[in-house]
Amino acid sequence: MRFSISAGAITPGKISSGLVDFRPTPEQVALRAEVRALLKGDPALAARPFREDGWIAGFDLDFSRRVGARGWIGMTWPKAQGGRERSYLDRLIVTEEMLLAGAPVAGLWFDDRQIGASLLAHVTDEQRRELLPRIIRGDIVFCVGMSEPNAGSDLASLTTRARLVGDEFVVTGQKIWTSFAMHAEYCYLVARTDAEAPAHKGISELLVPMNAPGITVRPIKDMVGESHFGEVFFDEVRVPRRWLIGGLNNGWYQIMQQLDFERSGIERLVSNAPLWDEIKRAARARGLLADARVRQEIASIEIASRAGRGMIYNVAAILSSGRVPNHETAVAKTFCTSLEQRIADLAARIAGPASQLTAGSRAPLAGRVARSFLYAPAYTIQGGTNNILRNIIAQRGLGLPAK
Repeated sequence: MRFSISAGAITPGKISSGLVDFRPTPEQVALRAEVRALLKGDPALAARPFREDGWIAGFDLDFSRRVGARGWIGMTWPKAQGGRERSYLDRLIVTEEMLLAGAPVAGLWFDDRQIGASLLAHVTDEQRRELLPRIIRGDIVFCVGMSEPNAGSDLASLTTRARLVGDEFVVTGQKIWTSFAMHAEYCYLVARTDAEAPAHKGISELLVPMNAPGITVRPIKDMVGESHFGEVFFDEVRVPRRWLIGGLNNGWYQIMQQLDFERSGIERLVSNAPLWDEIKRAARARGLLADARVRQEIASIEIASRAGRGMIYNVAAILSSGRVPNHETAVAKTFCTSLEQRIADLAARIAGPASQLTAGSRAPLAGRVARSFLYAPAYTIQGGTNNILRNIIAQRGLGLPAK
């Protein structure tokens, strides 16, 4: 049994009554079959030692270019900008199938999920012509410079400065937990451009070429032993004013919209899907399903995965209707990332003491169980902590007072 409901996608335009129609259109059925067929024979999947977290740890630019050649990057963008003007539901079908298979999509992930939407909304026609075709082809990589050592959940307290001197910004500061900083050609940087303005009103966004003089990148190794993110230091880095994104000192409001796109995806639910299928098979083979407690826990996670999938498809349906979701994305991410941690925990308990082994012949599933367990705390931190998201749900979704 697959991790997700295989019945398919939501039909666009069926949410006005508050009900969601999960019946796929013929075009959506064909699209899902096309993605599965491509993945079945793609060499990038066979080369991966594990298939979890393909959007974080699966970096393969050749695969990104093959996806781009299929027209699956920038699917929702206007045709005038090189996109396909397909629905967010169609895009969700593609990303869901890739993540379920463990495809290495990290090289295109930020660009397609959030950077492209920001560029479409906030940059000049000249910049769109320069950048969007490369995103669509899958041959450019961005990193996002938001978090700092003392500004994570409280992003408005960031201290990286970008001083406007003539026709250039001069950037000084530090970013941390910057995914793909070692590979990126551009950093989508959030910096303070007015030190005298209130915290939320003196922030701007810049595109910074990562080969600019004064930039230093230091990889950070996580508990799993991987280095998919790093620290980025900016020492008097000069950035032409033309790389200002949107309005000067208007960055905070642009960031909030970008985060809604970042938090709403199927990756928050199915990062561990390949491992989950393996663990269920292992439990069956070892006779553990005779234990009612194990059956109940597996059933509970299966039920929750279907509920979470419904939340994420609902977000895609809202986007397809032309509205940008806000508290809906917070609900989906909080629920789904907590579920990912439950999956990692149950996988370790089913595997037993050997789940602590990260390598060797005795390590369950070649160390994948240990890797998943060690990485699991990050799910409810990256992209916004659950505590912050619960505040968003309370204030913006339920209308509760801030204090």
